[in-house]
Amino acid sequence: MRLPLIIAWRYIFSKKSHQAINIVSGVSAAAVGVVTAAMVCVLSVMNGFGSLIETMFSQFDPQIEITATQGKSFSIADERFEQLQQLPYISLVSQAVEETALITYSDHQTPAKVMGVDEHFRELTSIDSIINDGYYCTFDGGFNRAVLGRGLAAQIGINPHFVGALHLYAPKRVGKVNLMRPDEAFHESIAFIAGTFAVNQVQYDDSYMIVSIKQARELFDYDSLTVTSLGLSLTPNTSIRQAKKEIRQLLGNDFQVRDRYEQQQDFFHMLKIEKLITALLMVFILLIACFNIIGSLAMLILDKRESIHILRNLGADNSLIRRIFLYEGWLISSLGAVGGLIIGVAVCLIQQHFGIIKLGNGTEYVISSYPVQVQSIDILIIAIIVLTLGFVAAWFPVRKLKAEQ
Repeated sequence: MRLPLIIAWRYIFSKKSHQAINIVSGVSAAAVGVVTAAMVCVLSVMNGFGSLIETMFSQFDPQIEITATQGKSFSIADERFEQLQQLPYISLVSQAVEETALITYSDHQTPAKVMGVDEHFRELTSIDSIINDGYYCTFDGGFNRAVLGRGLAAQIGINPHFVGALHLYAPKRVGKVNLMRPDEAFHESIAFIAGTFAVNQVQYDDSYMIVSIKQARELFDYDSLTVTSLGLSLTPNTSIRQAKKEIRQLLGNDFQVRDRYEQQQDFFHMLKIEKLITALLMVFILLIACFNIIGSLAMLILDKRESIHILRNLGADNSLIRRIFLYEGWLISSLGAVGGLIIGVAVCLIQQHFGIIKLGNGTEYVISSYPVQVQSIDILIIAIIVLTLGFVAAWFPVRKLKAEQ
């Protein structure tokens, strides 16, 4: 294996009878390098956006969320939840009640997801970091307060500087409806806006309203032991996967135990599909670039006819000669791959630290420049794909070398 590789290496840099062969070989390596660098940059940018969105969700979603497998609500008057709170890696348990209600302000009205939270919600999430106007508060000692998504507040025409009250309406869950007085079929509650938050995700900013869990339970006819979800915070350095496994074993099949990724599973699944499709398109472009290797290797074989004849006279068989030119084509793609990986990673690191390429004018979006995150697994997969396609491309002109020579 060593002899054909050494000869192939010398052929790359040796003087050819035609200068065009050197140019075509250089162009082949450059084409592979450019596509490889592009693959690194594109996939790293997609990783960056995925990481950014995951960070946004983590500011609102708990580390682990427990919900009922069947139905919407469940009672925490169960010894399993007492055992849950005794687990050593559980640092915080927060109760929540979430239902849909109609909210009105002045002559505006819209349905919203009203989320009642307890006093631990502030510690469970990073809600304070996403308050973009006003402050976080659900009860000020005298009045119920509410924190609305930025888009929801805009829909009903209110902001934290207004003094008017928000009215919340929800149908009664218990009791009979008097057809003569349909207005009595609804619970009504009021709250004054304290602030607005911005997760920069439509499903939160345009739909959610946070109130105290006591107010939510009164509005939706829930008792003090009924919740729709429990949010858990884990101690540092705890394995989320192991924690989920143990909690599922404790609670059984009656409950779903989901981490942040699983809470937004549809969204992250879509991101994975987008990344896969993008990678396939880049592989197709790389395949086209590898056709240059076929052309340059075919020209090199023609140029080295005399050298091939000498090698045969020295005792080289057809297998050895094929391997020489197979390694030749593979080395061309390898040089392009290594150069492309170095350039791609360098460009990504420069963008990551200096943010040279801006998004819009730098002020229109959540971040000012394109986010990038280089992942070693992506680099490994790109290297394998490039080297594999380069090897296959080199095999085509070499496979019939015996018949031609």
